[in-house]
Amino acid sequence: LSGTMLELYKSLEERILALHPSVRRACKKLYIAFKLETNFVDVVPQASRLRLSLNMAFDEVDDPKGWCKDVTGLGRWGNGNVEVGFSELSQLDYILELVEQSLNTQLQE
Repeated sequence: LSGTMLELYKSLEERILALHPSVRRACKKLYIAFKLETNFVDVVPQASRLRLSLNMAFDEVDDPKGWCKDVTGLGRWGNGNVEVGFSELSQLDYILELVEQSLNTQLQE
């Protein structure tokens, strides 16, 4: 990660870690996992965006802007059936709403 993507990642990481006192970050070879008992969001760095995998069922996500993509059954790095791209700081608040849904899904289990 470097330049704009590093700035985006740092802003995202700070906000995710602030969601719950038990959230931990784990750096894997190809992605960064944020977890409680298991991953609730994985961040895959790409050249022009951060690809987030939300660990929840696609039909459970509340996504009024239609940014999420159903990746159920597709081979991807990271855990989860919901994928969303993050490429601009202006998207951060909405992205956090989506991430928080995945966290809350895990907290309810």
